[in-house]
Amino acid sequence: MIGAGMGAMATAARLAVAGHQVTVYERGSTYGGSVGRYERDGFAFDTGPGLLHLPAVYRDLFVKTGKRPLEDCAELVQVDPALRHVLADGTTVTLPGGSRGGAAAVLDEAFGAGAGERWNSVLGRARDAWNATRRPLLEEPLRPDWQVLGRDPYPAVRGSGLLRRRPPTLAEVAGRELGGRLGELLTARVRAYGIDPATAPASAAVLPYMEQTFGSWYVRGGMRTLATAVYERCLERKVAFVFDTPVREVLERDGRAAGLVLADGSGATADFVVCGADPRQLRAPLPAGGAPARGPGVAGRTTLLLALRGARPADAVHRTLVHSPAAQVTVLRPDDPAGRPDADHEAITVSAPCGLEGASAPPAEALLDLAARAVPGLRERLLWTHERTPADIEADTGALGGAVPPPALAGAGGAMLYPANTTALPGLFLAGGWAHPGGGLAHAGMTGALVAGLIVEGAGFRGSQ
Repeated sequence: MIGAGMGAMATAARLAVAGHQVTVYERGSTYGGSVGRYERDGFAFDTGPGLLHLPAVYRDLFVKTGKRPLEDCAELVQVDPALRHVLADGTTVTLPGGSRGGAAAVLDEAFGAGAGERWNSVLGRARDAWNATRRPLLEEPLRPDWQVLGRDPYPAVRGSGLLRRRPPTLAEVAGRELGGRLGELLTARVRAYGIDPATAPASAAVLPYMEQTFGSWYVRGGMRTLATAVYERCLERKVAFVFDTPVREVLERDGRAAGLVLADGSGATADFVVCGADPRQLRAPLPAGGAPARGPGVAGRTTLLLALRGARPADAVHRTLVHSPAAQVTVLRPDDPAGRPDADHEAITVSAPCGLEGASAPPAEALLDLAARAVPGLRERLLWTHERTPADIEADTGALGGAVPPPALAGAGGAMLYPANTTALPGLFLAGGWAHPGGGLAHAGMTGALVAGLIVEGAGFRGSQ
């Protein structure tokens, strides 16, 4: 197996339970892929995803691979309030977690009567899109007629002006069905995934629907704790890890994958090969299995890790999206003693996507100015900052350009789909965020069930029932 990211480890644990002897070769010195941790002066920060959506994916992994459930290995806490928006005009909107009625009441107060009903109506149509595509897009291997997933399942409202020859983009749905500042709340939620609402299909509304329905979850001790729990489950199942060992290419013999060629020229034979890293980092491109060969264009991310003096205020919100014409910034303020030296300090993470139209990451000083709109007195409290660029992400994970893949989406003619988990080379499979069904902790974890099912049950495997 190539790479020790979350999708690769999820695959490894499932294959080991099925009786396979699994060896993981990782180019870096540790496990977890993008789920890293930076520590300095008693402060600790997640360097990758800061929240988990669809925690059922990892609960299922732990149920299927051992006796101890996920909750015995990592403490998951639902974030509530779920999210605060700070709009460009200074309007602040704090949305509760998991409550349609509560969200509607907040939106009515912020934007006038009827705003909450319009919001919930859009998310209701997003629910229809979710139900129509959840199984083929998330729970099954990519179907041979994958082109049908290029049709946008979002049911735009008749009379909205959106039912034209061309399916509407998410930005158009936000403008016509929500309007103004309320529409900005929808597009901002999608921009946070590194997706441009101006080109994204309307089905991207399933992402805020998913968050509102299933919640946003934080892992005590940081998201790295989740990576450690999965790694330790792999060790319990006798998965072997070989770190600091880059893979150069896949060994092919008699028309099928037969092992790996390592960077030092040595080889490792295998009955099956799973690539859980960005496959473009190998010397030769991996053959695609008949469906999109490269996946959607994705952006990198600039992140600032901030060490602050002074206690975290009791009314602080875990996640805030700061809107501005130049950029959108995500501010994470976890209430976690593991992230700070003591109660008189606070650790904050600030990030912005790079490379999206209208959302290029500004310089660090501008990022701090935007973050200060969510954290009053930020500069006066600041002890030090540590900047992480796409180049740092590339160095840590091998992802070309430091790109961070978003989840797959239906619509857009299939442009938001990823390569299938099978490939044109028998015995070679793709797992992790660079394969179907795409990036994010939950979606990468889903590849574990898909790839293990395809290897154990064969090409006829169609996912969980």
